[in-house]
Amino acid sequence: MDRRQKKTRSAIFRALITLLSKKDYDRITVGDIIQLADVGRATFYAHFETKESLLKALCEELFAHIFEAEAGSNSAHTHIFDCDAPDSVFLHLFRHLQKNDNSILDLLSSRNNGLFLGYFRENLKKLAESQLHLFSHRKAEALPEAYWVDHIAATFVQTLRWWLENGRQESPEQIATYFFLAV
Repeated sequence: MDRRQKKTRSAIFRALITLLSKKDYDRITVGDIIQLADVGRATFYAHFETKESLLKALCEELFAHIFEAEAGSNSAHTHIFDCDAPDSVFLHLFRHLQKNDNSILDLLSSRNNGLFLGYFRENLKKLAESQLHLFSHRKAEALPEAYWVDHIAATFVQTLRWWLENGRQESPEQIATYFFLAV
């Protein structure tokens, strides 16, 4: 993707994020997005087939940085986040959330958060699968792995919700500790 395409894609993402902070996803139109992004309808459709594909791409872009970094490409963060990679991928994630990179906390705590938490949780399940060694000492033998992975992802989401609802008073390091203690 060339620089012009990246700028256009970024403008469309920013427009959607801004609109989501103001109104329900279902009430946002492609017209609203292109007006705020200052792009033409054909340009929008050259990048995204539908508003739903835009939402999916936004979530993938927001979360791919962290989830792909753990999969082995963490030498260069090429997504829309800027960071230094800390020692724990879960701490890494909490640090991004604390910085509120790309208004991600606004999205996760907005009235549209169900959409984002759904995508987020699916990616968290993949992340948990790659990090099972961190939790193996806590898993009861009788638990199926799929259940255990879902439990880890659900615990992370619940920890995140609690942190958001309580004003993010804890540091990323402290909230990551709570998460590990809760699993």
